[in-house]
Amino acid sequence: MHLILLANVAATLLMTGVIWMVQVVHYPLFALVGREQFPAYEYAHSASITLLVMPLMLVELGTAFLLALNPPPGLDRLTPWLGLGLAAATWGVTLFFSIPAHNTLSGGFDAAAHAALVSSNWLRTLAWTAHSGLVLYWLGRLLG
Repeated sequence: MHLILLANVAATLLMTGVIWMVQVVHYPLFALVGREQFPAYEYAHSASITLLVMPLMLVELGTAFLLALNPPPGLDRLTPWLGLGLAAATWGVTLFFSIPAHNTLSGGFDAAAHAALVSSNWLRTLAWTAHSGLVLYWLGRLLG
């Protein structure tokens, strides 16, 4: 069970770093790509970022589910369910907001879709940040 916890911690912390970089640096730069180049840029972004984040998101969600079902000794039974809820929230925002915005942007730069992407991505950024705080709290409890 400790390996599952460590995999969850690693995936969560890595995704938190990725999402902050995307939120603060990468997504704002979308507005600076020329209109002619934007569809190719959006395609390259989506293909590349998916290769990076999909395995991490799957590990995070899968291990969060396993931790909720069977928390390691020393952890309470409630907070792993909170961790699963935070992981599920990132998936929900991705499926219902991020992917549709990227689909719109794949046809060319659209200021409204870009604004929706940036603003809705704050939900993922906050959820991953909260999940990181939670897993660091768990590590502190288990190591302390």
